[in-house]
Amino acid sequence: MSTRQIHIFISHAWDYSGHYGTLAEWIFDKRWTVGQVSLDLRDYSIPRTDPIHNAQNNSALRAAIFDKISRSHVLIIPMGMYVNYSKWIQKEIEGAHEYGKPILAVNPGGQLRKAAVVAAAADKVVGWNKQPVISGVWELYKRLAKV
Repeated sequence: MSTRQIHIFISHAWDYSGHYGTLAEWIFDKRWTVGQVSLDLRDYSIPRTDPIHNAQNNSALRAAIFDKISRSHVLIIPMGMYVNYSKWIQKEIEGAHEYGKPILAVNPGGQLRKAAVVAAAADKVVGWNKQPVISGVWELYKRLAKV
């Protein structure tokens, strides 16, 4: 059995950290396998212990976000409505595009209203459930790594 280390950046705003917490628990608190491949999933998100929201200016904020994204394989963005108002999430989408990182959009709780900006930027959209999230991460990683 081979092992693939996959770096994941989960988009979040700490005011709405419930989505991040659930996704992180699903993804990082369990060992996942897909067929004969063991997935070593690593969290490359911005930690609560070292937030960047107090960056000195927009340029510093952008640089900090882009640094994390550049070292990630897949970006996950929950499609909660708050994303329509987040300059951070727009910067994360720009960073994903600049570095050629795929975006997995996750629709929390089957919401009927979705963040249009996230839906338009996503390479794949999945529902709010563990297995589709992991399958989506693996699919996007395989495309990126040409596995």
